[in-house]
Amino acid sequence: MNPRRERRGSTGLIFIVLMIGLLYLFMNSDSIFTRKSTREAFNKGIDSSTIEKITIVQEKEVPAGYVLFKVKGSSNTYRIEVSDVNEMQSYLNERKLGYELTDIKRDSYFFTTLLPVILICVTLFIVFGMMAGAGGDAQNSKILNFGKSRARRADPKRDGINFSKVAGLKEEKEELEEVVDFLKDPSKYVEIGARMPKGILLEGPPGTGKTLLAKAVAGEAGVAFFSISGSDFVEMFVGVGASRVRDMFDSAKKDAPCIVFIDEIDAVARRRGTGMGGGHDEREQTLNQILVEMDGFSPNSGVIVMAATNRADILDPAILRPGRFDRKIMVGRPDVAGREEILKIHADGKKLSDDVDLAKTARTTAGYTGADLENLMNEAAISAARQGRKFLNQADIDRAFVKVSIGTEKKSRLISDEEKRITAYHESGHAILFHVLPLVGPVHTVSIIPTGVGAAGYTFPLPGKDEMYVTKEKMLEHIQVCLGGRIAEEIIFGDVTTGATQDIRDATNAAKAMVMRYGMNDEIGLINYDDDNDEVFIGRDMARQKGYSEKTAALIDKEVKKIVRHCYEKAYEIISQHLDVLHASAELLMEKEKIGRDEFEALFV
Repeated sequence: MNPRRERRGSTGLIFIVLMIGLLYLFMNSDSIFTRKSTREAFNKGIDSSTIEKITIVQEKEVPAGYVLFKVKGSSNTYRIEVSDVNEMQSYLNERKLGYELTDIKRDSYFFTTLLPVILICVTLFIVFGMMAGAGGDAQNSKILNFGKSRARRADPKRDGINFSKVAGLKEEKEELEEVVDFLKDPSKYVEIGARMPKGILLEGPPGTGKTLLAKAVAGEAGVAFFSISGSDFVEMFVGVGASRVRDMFDSAKKDAPCIVFIDEIDAVARRRGTGMGGGHDEREQTLNQILVEMDGFSPNSGVIVMAATNRADILDPAILRPGRFDRKIMVGRPDVAGREEILKIHADGKKLSDDVDLAKTARTTAGYTGADLENLMNEAAISAARQGRKFLNQADIDRAFVKVSIGTEKKSRLISDEEKRITAYHESGHAILFHVLPLVGPVHTVSIIPTGVGAAGYTFPLPGKDEMYVTKEKMLEHIQVCLGGRIAEEIIFGDVTTGATQDIRDATNAAKAMVMRYGMNDEIGLINYDDDNDEVFIGRDMARQKGYSEKTAALIDKEVKKIVRHCYEKAYEIISQHLDVLHASAELLMEKEKIGRDEFEALFV
């Protein structure tokens, strides 16, 4: 039906209801459009001769009724109830006042009974119709239809999403090329007796592009794309999630070939038997239905399920077996080349000045995901627009990098000269170690401008390359850098501050990881004692105990302290050898508040 014609029909129906309501009000105008008064006020008006146009309205069967009257100088009509009309007539006759006598109008059965019922029914019909229409498409427009799937159908091909829009994931795209080829020409695989994976699990940290990758597969293949979040299945009503799963797969089969994408599948597919509610709660019923639907597909039906999660370790083993999620693709953080490609995609459509160096930005942003890089370029564009420019320069990107990493710089914050001096020496201590130690530098930026996260300053290194592994020596150098600020305070001021709180926490965590997780300590040996990151399930692990004795725990504490103490002594020695640079760097920071790599390295000449 034409939506415009539907709107005209709804408007006409509303108009009719309003007219009926107005008619009803008109028929009851005596009671609605009059003001109540009292007999005392009426008598006073009679005595003062201010009342005019009196009408007595009486019942036929009983002498009761009411009196309508007006007061001189007022347009209002007043009403008083009377229990004896005859008495009122005698009262007015004695005072020789004229009045009009009428009978009370009897409402018809239609106005007294049928019309109110009709008004209520029509109003409810309009309200429910408007609520149902607000849902948009037919699938979501049925009110209170909890069992219907909330999957949203999209057309990535129409939106222009394909593999060219996905950067930094070369190997991942190559793995998914087979899926695209199958969706385009499934007969080629059927003839040889092969079947495509029924499910593909995309695993990786948040923001690495798992959802974008799934949309790109659908866009490349030119097929429909159904997307839903794992949490959309779970409701307070038991059985609703399973019903939604059935409805979603039924819709997908009708639209095959297509892709069904379940984002954050760990919300509904967690390992069973780990809760305190038994095995019949809503989440487990929903998971059971997903297992049945995926395993119940007929071979080569043209429906491929893709799912994304960053916690594959907590998924139920049944959903990870072959025949369900056959293929698992790790979508990791991009390397330096991938980050440069991503930056170029997000720079598309933005005007860049000649000084913008995306390759340098890619090296600086080690560990950033695709979402982080998109946010970085967006913040840089906002900074340029705020300054009234139509192009981005490198300073915009640098400001955005600081804002995204550690918060907005608080240049207007008032800080005493003494606190600035302490911060300058603190950050210079970090910077010297970044420069001298070969595995952790070089320095990119040193600043004593406070940031939005409460830091009094910051020191950024410039990583030379991405690394898959971290060596023991590099971890020791990292701990030394963390302690550099505290050491500089101690050497210069003979006292320490609370500014090194986060540094000490980072150094302690690194030392613990060396001892408990990575087997980098001779006393502890090649034993992993780290279970802090294990998923704790209520009911199964409430009484979980540590996997080592108190004696071992004491030994671990002793070795952690030994590592931190060793790094402290080495860092103290290095900074003591470069006191001239420490003083020069602190003075330069007090003067300029922020210095770059070239300015800092010139102090060592």
